[in-house]
Amino acid sequence: MAPKTRSPAPAHRETQPTAAQPGTSPQKQMVQSSPNKPPYPSYDYTSKGVRDTSINKLASSDYQALAVVTLIALFVRVFRIYQPTQVVFDEVHFGGFASKYIKGKFFMDVHPPLAKLLLTLAGWLAGFDGEFDFKDIGKDYLEPGVPYVAMRMLPAIFGVMTVSAMFLALKVAGCRTFTATMGALLVVFENGLLTQSRLILLDSPLVIFTAMTAVSWMSFTNQHELGPSKAFKPAWWFWLAFSGLCLGATASVKWVGLFTIAWVGSLTALQLWVLLGDTRNVTARIWFKHLFARIFCLIVIPIAFYMAMFAIHFVCLVNPGDGDGFMSSEFQSTLNTKSMADVPADVAFGARVSLRHHNTQGGYLHSHQHMYPEGSKQQQITLYPHKDDNNMWLLENTTQPINWAIDPSGNTTIPGPMAWDKLDPEFITDGSVLRLYHINSDRRLHSHDVRPPVTEADWQQEVSAYGYEGFEGDANDYFRVEIVKSLSHGAAAKERVRTIETKFRLVHIMTGCALFSHKVKLPDWGFEQQEVTCAKQGTLPNSIWYIEQNAHPMLKEDSDKVNYRNPGFLGKFWELQKVMWVTNAGLVESHAWDSRPPSWPILRRGINFWGAAHRQIYLIGNPIIWWSSTAAIGLYVAFKGLSVLRWQRSCNDYQHDTFRRFDYEIGMTALGWAFHYFPFFLMDRQLFLHHYFPALFFAIMALSQIYDFVMFRVGRFGEGTFSLRGVKHLPAVGMVAGTLFLALSIVVFALYAPLAYGNQWTKSQCQRVKLFESWDWDCDNFPATYEQYELASTFPGSGAAAATSQAEHGPPPPIAEDPSKDVFVTGGPVPPPGGSITEEKIEYRDENGNLLDAEQVAALQGAVSFSTRYETRTRLVDEHGNELLNEIVGEDAGGYAGTSADGVDPGTANAKGEGQGSAAPPRVGVKEDVRKEKAVNDARATAEPESEEVVRETGRDEL
Repeated sequence: MAPKTRSPAPAHRETQPTAAQPGTSPQKQMVQSSPNKPPYPSYDYTSKGVRDTSINKLASSDYQALAVVTLIALFVRVFRIYQPTQVVFDEVHFGGFASKYIKGKFFMDVHPPLAKLLLTLAGWLAGFDGEFDFKDIGKDYLEPGVPYVAMRMLPAIFGVMTVSAMFLALKVAGCRTFTATMGALLVVFENGLLTQSRLILLDSPLVIFTAMTAVSWMSFTNQHELGPSKAFKPAWWFWLAFSGLCLGATASVKWVGLFTIAWVGSLTALQLWVLLGDTRNVTARIWFKHLFARIFCLIVIPIAFYMAMFAIHFVCLVNPGDGDGFMSSEFQSTLNTKSMADVPADVAFGARVSLRHHNTQGGYLHSHQHMYPEGSKQQQITLYPHKDDNNMWLLENTTQPINWAIDPSGNTTIPGPMAWDKLDPEFITDGSVLRLYHINSDRRLHSHDVRPPVTEADWQQEVSAYGYEGFEGDANDYFRVEIVKSLSHGAAAKERVRTIETKFRLVHIMTGCALFSHKVKLPDWGFEQQEVTCAKQGTLPNSIWYIEQNAHPMLKEDSDKVNYRNPGFLGKFWELQKVMWVTNAGLVESHAWDSRPPSWPILRRGINFWGAAHRQIYLIGNPIIWWSSTAAIGLYVAFKGLSVLRWQRSCNDYQHDTFRRFDYEIGMTALGWAFHYFPFFLMDRQLFLHHYFPALFFAIMALSQIYDFVMFRVGRFGEGTFSLRGVKHLPAVGMVAGTLFLALSIVVFALYAPLAYGNQWTKSQCQRVKLFESWDWDCDNFPATYEQYELASTFPGSGAAAATSQAEHGPPPPIAEDPSKDVFVTGGPVPPPGGSITEEKIEYRDENGNLLDAEQVAALQGAVSFSTRYETRTRLVDEHGNELLNEIVGEDAGGYAGTSADGVDPGTANAKGEGQGSAAPPRVGVKEDVRKEKAVNDARATAEPESEEVVRETGRDEL
């Protein structure tokens, strides 16, 4: 609600205000407090100066203007949407998720599913079969026939709708049609919003649902401010309910939608507070009716919509996938082929079991016939995320059973690990001491005072598999079962070990450490499986285990059976929310293109999306629009600070309707900007420029509203001697100023458009508009002239060398061959006399050409990107192999004994257009088991920067 004029309250009231008389204005009534007292005003909650700006009351000219800006937006958004014909930036993740949806393979992402479901629907309707994996940036779309254009069209359409939403939001806010048109066109020609809406990304859906929330909420606020006569009418209910629906949709795209909910929630609290003060029209019953209406529409509806999206998500993803490792065993058991038959509940000596870790996504205790390269060099023990025969262990007692059938004296035991197969089951209880025999390798779980293979900590020691077939073992194989009763379910499970129900620790008898695992991966020699150690001070969750598979020859068919509890929809929903939250919070590693919130409003840095063939897509905004909108927010903050000071000095500014409406209307928009911007300062995770886009929408809206007030609604600035006449009565001035500003924005848009579309560009054009060094796209990637693009298409191996007079006026210059093809390593065969020796040497240098040593290179690994540059230097030698110096060669030989050819090797360039070293040669597998181990899913790093990408242990992110 707009602030009310503050009036002095009477010292006392001798009579209560009477009921409103028929025909009295709903805004104000004068009530006598006593014959000797002056009248005092009594207001209802109608806001003075407000007009009915309902969308259904727009003039035909408004619809015509809306149609024009929408058509312009459609052309700008879909222009050459087919380029590039390769995977761009986070299309790796969100296109890949569409593939998994179609195949029904479960995945884990830090974002809710709505936008990904819509992208999948667009691809499926266009014939996408899910076979293309979107695995790498730069991967070609054309050859496999991916309907990528149809999938990109959905964000593009949302981008067009955002333009329409801006127009409607400004009209609902009371702006003139010219202002609404100008604001909508500013969205059309904002380069950053354009770039993001032409690719298979989530930000365009996020911005449109945020914009729709703004339109619907401002429409409801307008109905509310018109006073009690509009309350609970159909239009009032529609806009309130639609606001809740849009809130649910926004939060279902990204959790940034929670900021939108906070914005609406704060304004809702203000409305309820104002309603509480209207004692004449709002009784206690009516106030609670207002309260419950808002609770239902703004809380119940969004939550129901949000949960419905996850219900669809679970229906689509019914098969195991690379994301099920993030979920609990109960969750995984609901997926196809992950469910299991009921298993015997009680666990006895001699049972064949599989042990799962209670924490870190529940991997299996695992061993395989490969040794640690260091330490004891005994057989590896790991945590493995998939079911496998190498997960099976046999539980032995520390003493062999007596063979009473052969020796009644009791002096003869039954040898071997299968000794309990024909004996009545002896159940394992709390405190039992046992040994774990690995069935496939005939070795026992073993620990000793040797440092773990990766973790360097005094309180941890190595766990291995030790022994051979027929070996009786030693005392380092003994572990004691300690049941954790607080985590075990059921009275029986707290006393003896029961499958699934009992959670326990395995404490090493000789050293007192507990079997332990954590989120530390072994190197390649351990197939990147999770490290298992024995920890003397291990945290409780990481040292808890339970039994999943259980079989014993002597357990009867009618014995008690158990299985995983089906968590149901609510259990799965809540578990997934917790995993998403933890994963999102874990995105703290630096990224090559991340940025921090202070740099966003001033457009300090963008994001490199893609680069190839001397073209580039780089996310950068329109500087004119970006900086002007930031200045508008700053102008309102200054205005608000000054107005508060004047209010405290009783300057009566709020008696003026225009002043009050300016403060409230733009204040509501500025509050939306603040809610979508400042929370990012509290986050330590990866952040990128595109996180600012919802705030940018509100900033552009505030800019347009301030323009409308200054040009068309304020008649005079200030009072008395310092007053200035406004241009309200000269609308042509406002229209000319707006047109010039819009024209300037379009010119700047055109200058930076090649970075949004991936169009051809020249080096000089690039350098002309690169205003700051922090705008870190590389102008050297572009050729000197457009003719060189034709040269590159004719000769694909040609570089982007600077233009010469020959290139412009004659035949193209010779093209340098790839110097990496014909290399004679020094010390090898000497070329013929007079020939040349080509030496191969690798050097690392920084951007200034300084040589880096091995330690500096190692420190930079992962923090920066390396580009490969070949440089050839030819030395002429005589028949004795002696080098001919430049002075000896002379002018006849060209005056210089050497040439150089620089460029990015296409074989090592990455998909973003950056050169990088080629990958190491593939490792040679040994035996079938090794190939099987290496099939461990490496998709635990599925998601992006947003990139919003998830830490390698847990998958992807981002708000």
